[in-house]
Amino acid sequence: MLKIFHLSLLLFGAVFATVARAESVLFLNPGSTQEAFWISYSQFMQAAAHDLGIDLQILYSQRQPELTLAQARLALQGPNRPDYLMFVNEQYVAPQILRLAQNSGVKLFIVNAALTPNQQALLGERADRIGSLVPNDEEGGYLMMKELIRQHRPVPVGETIEALAFSGLKITPSAQLREKGMQRALAEHPQVRLRQLVYSGWTQERAYEQARQLIGRYPGVSLVWAANDEMAFGAMRAFSEAGKVPGKDTLFSAVNTSAAALQAVVDGRLSALVGGHFTLGGWALVELHDDSLGVDLKQYGGRDRQVPLLQLIDKAHARQMLAMGDTPNYGVNFRKLSAKGRPASYRYPFNLQTLMR
Repeated sequence: MLKIFHLSLLLFGAVFATVARAESVLFLNPGSTQEAFWISYSQFMQAAAHDLGIDLQILYSQRQPELTLAQARLALQGPNRPDYLMFVNEQYVAPQILRLAQNSGVKLFIVNAALTPNQQALLGERADRIGSLVPNDEEGGYLMMKELIRQHRPVPVGETIEALAFSGLKITPSAQLREKGMQRALAEHPQVRLRQLVYSGWTQERAYEQARQLIGRYPGVSLVWAANDEMAFGAMRAFSEAGKVPGKDTLFSAVNTSAAALQAVVDGRLSALVGGHFTLGGWALVELHDDSLGVDLKQYGGRDRQVPLLQLIDKAHARQMLAMGDTPNYGVNFRKLSAKGRPASYRYPFNLQTLMR
């Protein structure tokens, strides 16, 4: 683990030193190089950077917040500083990064998980923090549970539907918001009983081991809500081994539009899938490019914005998104999304519809 930590920093120093100074962006990817979501996230960013002419570097922290902070320290206090640092408030690292950025001359942009209200109150406004872009995580959690309940067969009056929930990390804002959305949906359907919510750390193997225990404890469960695709597949494997047929005996939901998740929707094994937030980093680069051109982002929808990217993906959309992988730049002309020269009424069209035109 220590070798990975040192190698990441050395590669950053070696690679970024050669990058042109004009409009350079470093993204601190909190995920692992083995996670389909964060890989697709980086690929969409790379497509956007290529189209916009941005010098983009991406460093993964392998879900180690201490590595994220070490990468940020070198970027913000070292000799080869980027023009922009983009990062995620994963495990609440944002305040420490903001402290490291004092007087660095680097502009900061937060994606996916922004400052919490408490953090914002403590840190106040900062001229170097130019904005944030986050998805509708609470709505995503709500939509998944609502869709699972909608697809479930009717139950006689007085009987209940049993559910399990697999969330990520307790200290991850996106997990908390998705759980909140799930609980909102459950409050609207008192006939659904949540038997247990567990934290699987976003990993398939952990969810699999937990599900093996839970299925024995709650054999009547017919709905499984999961806050990402990896955990959904782990739970699905355990239920399948117990003789339950996904999509028939037990309905599963997931977040993320990985190829495996999209195919599972097409095959009927996943009953409810929400996704689209893998595009956030690419959309954020459009805003950073505009900032470099002198565009005042506050005039075009505000500095800190939530984008309704998490939408239900049906079979037709899943097939379309599976085919999209072979399309150069995902079929998006990122330069045309710029607000440069647009009227104040213009709003960035950051949504799945732009991606699937």
